[in-house]
Amino acid sequence: MDLHFRSQVRLSEPAGRWLLLITAVGSGLVLLESTVVNIALPALQTDLDASMSELQWTVNAFTLTLSALILLGGSLGDRFGRRRIYLIGVIWFGLASLLCGLAPNVGVLIVARALQGVGGALIVPGSLALIQDSFHPDDRNRAVGWWAGISGVAGAAGPLLGGGLVDAAGWRWVFLVNIPLAALLCALLLIHVAESRRFEPTRQFDVWGAVLAAVALAGLTYALIGGKWTMAAGLAGLVASITFLLVEQRSPAPMLPLRLFTSRQFSTANIVSFLVYGALAGMFFFLPIQLQVTAGFSAWTAGLAMVPLTALTLFLSPYGGELTTRLGVRSVLVSGSLICVVALLLATRIGPDASYLNHVLPVVALTGIGIPLITPAVTTAVLSAVDDRSAGIASAVNNGAARAAGLIVVAALPLLVGLPHGTEMNPADLNHGYDLAMAICAALFLTGALVAWLGLPNPTAQPVRLLSRRHASHTCPQLEPPQPSWENTRHEDPIVEA
Repeated sequence: MDLHFRSQVRLSEPAGRWLLLITAVGSGLVLLESTVVNIALPALQTDLDASMSELQWTVNAFTLTLSALILLGGSLGDRFGRRRIYLIGVIWFGLASLLCGLAPNVGVLIVARALQGVGGALIVPGSLALIQDSFHPDDRNRAVGWWAGISGVAGAAGPLLGGGLVDAAGWRWVFLVNIPLAALLCALLLIHVAESRRFEPTRQFDVWGAVLAAVALAGLTYALIGGKWTMAAGLAGLVASITFLLVEQRSPAPMLPLRLFTSRQFSTANIVSFLVYGALAGMFFFLPIQLQVTAGFSAWTAGLAMVPLTALTLFLSPYGGELTTRLGVRSVLVSGSLICVVALLLATRIGPDASYLNHVLPVVALTGIGIPLITPAVTTAVLSAVDDRSAGIASAVNNGAARAAGLIVVAALPLLVGLPHGTEMNPADLNHGYDLAMAICAALFLTGALVAWLGLPNPTAQPVRLLSRRHASHTCPQLEPPQPSWENTRHEDPIVEA
């Protein structure tokens, strides 16, 4: 039985604007927590006497559980109701944030960060699925675009907010600030958002898939970060990865439906997501540390240095959606990725004598131009490659790919660039490792541009059908129809046409 409560709201209606605000803020809160902690790492290291590997785990514990469970979170929303699971996720996230803020040592903080990721895994897939399922078809794509822009701005604002909180009140408030935001979000969700659900009750949850995904990511991450039993952890992660794919292939209700990857567009978009969001994660991990430890910026000025990135992301996000409609996903993705390549190469100039105007501003400005091109284009490519019934799991897969990329890149980069795992940060060693890290991230962006160019459809080969005459913000063009094998499960929807 297919249970579904469709409200068909419009952006011009208060209900539609409330839905957009609530879903975007929730997703943005998770993105914010992915970046806000980075600016606090030097202060956290000093206060808790944390090593480099413990700083990596402070970042990656959150990303690990988020990546491993985000697909399961999408399935839970489909079955029990997206608003209900979204609400549970926000409450869980707020309580975990409280534990982070009260953590007496770095071990407790790492565990609390992992619990935060569990809450995020319940929030993120339901956020986009609520928009995709509740808005009228003529407004749906514009709503998705605004969702991407608002959520992206929240992530980009993390360093500024984190810097101000660290200098004014201490690193613990980087986490405690989430509690009133989560409480307000819960109240607005209960008042303004209707339930939405699609599921066949006879289906079972893929518990083994979730367990294997967590073991695979944890094992590989531990092996990359280093410590005791590194080789054993890496082997366990590799075996769990292979077993996960075999289980998903044979499961009647897989957490990761491998059939989605029969679409070339869907597969390519997720590979590109992995590459470009991995590069961004590497940049956001290293740049705040470099600015504070090597260049001598305070936490506040380091966060303030990122303001142009946030401002440009907010201002240019609507135009990124428009360009996606007019030029096609491939051109926009390639352009955004190449702009970020230039930004990361310029970032290697930031060193002990770096000035803001000459060295830092060009980097954050170019990144602020590239991100608004990448985010809506990737979202468009993923959602337009599947039917409406699969929107929730498709968005979860894409978010999972992006989170897993950040997890792996942040774990691997310090090892690849030769940074020590001790508690002391030597500015000279950090500066050398930072330069190599930025070059590697630039290479990831360049590879992402190449994959997008070769793997995504040529916009001239398939005309874009505009879904509305009005395009005040992002719109998502049809790029590739769903695979014929899905026809028997698809219901009619104006977004996807055979």
